[in-house]
Amino acid sequence: MPELPEVEVCRRGLRPELEGVIIEGVVCRVPKLRQDIPPELGGLLPGCRVLAVRRRGKYLLLDCWKEEVEGCLIIHLGMSGNLRFVPHHLPPAKHDHFDLVLAGQTLRFGDPRRFGVIAWQPGPPAAAEQHPLLVSQGVEPLSEAFTADWLHAAVSRRSAPIKPVLMDSHLLVGVGNIYASESLFRAGISPLRAANRISRARYALLVPAIRETLADAIAAGGSSIRDYVHSDGGAGCFQIQAAVYDRAGQPCLRCGGVVRQIRQAGRSTYYCPLCQH
Repeated sequence: MPELPEVEVCRRGLRPELEGVIIEGVVCRVPKLRQDIPPELGGLLPGCRVLAVRRRGKYLLLDCWKEEVEGCLIIHLGMSGNLRFVPHHLPPAKHDHFDLVLAGQTLRFGDPRRFGVIAWQPGPPAAAEQHPLLVSQGVEPLSEAFTADWLHAAVSRRSAPIKPVLMDSHLLVGVGNIYASESLFRAGISPLRAANRISRARYALLVPAIRETLADAIAAGGSSIRDYVHSDGGAGCFQIQAAVYDRAGQPCLRCGGVVRQIRQAGRSTYYCPLCQH
């Protein structure tokens, strides 16, 4: 599933092509993805100018405006979704479900598994946070609100292992499986350690490790696992430079020990038992 870095890379690719552009038409080929696609979009969006392309966690937010219409188009890529610009004349493929028709090109949403979301929240940009999909979202790890003091206090009553806690979007948004494993390795913290048994001093190492991991992933174009590609069709390469993720049985790049793989909350976790404690 695309996580924060992949969605941020997507946002940065869409922004120069979308901001300030007027939507000329909407093509919706299916009535629903993970949930119903609002049928009113065909009447609301044509004529709207895209004022901004934003991100909240793993959701893309397109602020749209025209006289008597103001709202936010909310897009989630699901497990396998993608957004890409295509020529108007290009026929849709089997899994291309939704188009925003622009003056010179079409923004096309494809999703083989149909786990994505296309939703609408009326009102000014700030109203998007009140949409049911976004209202329970946690702190942005790249924001000023994400500090060691905040994280230490937020998990003070959580006895679950730290790695699945970091992946809880109600606490912290966008830190997926790869990035949680890599961040904990960089901070030298075992993914098995209970969240409320980690000192504030060690959280002071983990918070910048998370920030740096996400920043490095964004710079690398994200991680292309399975179906994820950029809006221009390119692939991310962060997974190639991962220190522990998907390296079970291989030497640790830091100490030469053996990277171990375990299962936590149904997901694979990779770590070095010698470096992380």
